[in-house]
Amino acid sequence: MTGSAHQSRPAIFVTGAATGIGRACAERFARHGWFVGLYDIDADGAAEVAATLEHGCVVAGALDVTDPDAWRVALAQFWEKSGQRLDVLFNNAGVLTAGPFETVELARHQGMLNVNVLGMINGCHSAFDYLRRTPGARVINMASATAIYGQPDLVTYSATKFAVRGFTEGLELEWHRHGIRVSDVWPSFVRTDMAKKFERIASAKSLGVRLMPDDVAATVWACATSQSLVPKTHWTVGLQARLLAIATSVSPAPISRWVVRQLAHQT
Repeated sequence: MTGSAHQSRPAIFVTGAATGIGRACAERFARHGWFVGLYDIDADGAAEVAATLEHGCVVAGALDVTDPDAWRVALAQFWEKSGQRLDVLFNNAGVLTAGPFETVELARHQGMLNVNVLGMINGCHSAFDYLRRTPGARVINMASATAIYGQPDLVTYSATKFAVRGFTEGLELEWHRHGIRVSDVWPSFVRTDMAKKFERIASAKSLGVRLMPDDVAATVWACATSQSLVPKTHWTVGLQARLLAIATSVSPAPISRWVVRQLAHQT
């Protein structure tokens, strides 16, 4: 099927699409008739997922989000295959290493910053011209409920999600003049391959790993298709994240700190 045949289909570019939340989002958007680009550092994994989706309405490829050149190649391929449109850029790719800050290798701290923050910045910067040429385009960044208040044993991961939050808020204001909406999604703990790393985290034990990837995909879908005239920047996923966001927004900082300490079993 040629690119021109896709011109009537909205198109989404998904990073980290080989597993977990990225895969669930690709499957959901494909079910709704969207053209889906599945990109991952695991190119074979992305191709395997693409093979399970509707034939001719997907493209898959390799993408190291920390590499601007890789972004340029992937976006050019996607633009051609999608019928020259990019309705949604979903910056989902992320990595996590859990544990007391000083016990985690410095290279792993740097890796979280490179993938979770720099990867998102690379994506938005590289995709801007494509987004601007697609009426009603949107960017959706993967944040986390850890962006509500810093989390013990997840301090650098939490910091990267605070960065996603701040970046999203600022870029939403900037790109409004271009007709591009920018939002982020805040799930609490999600049952993915990454969830295995939560097993020793006290807050995860306290709150439980209650969300499934499709719960997040449902929120990404709602965000991508919202027709509200009032932009919504932050989208929480699940009751826990919603209540935490509300509680920290209305309670004094010392109380928020105390609540997080109790959840994390910090003395």
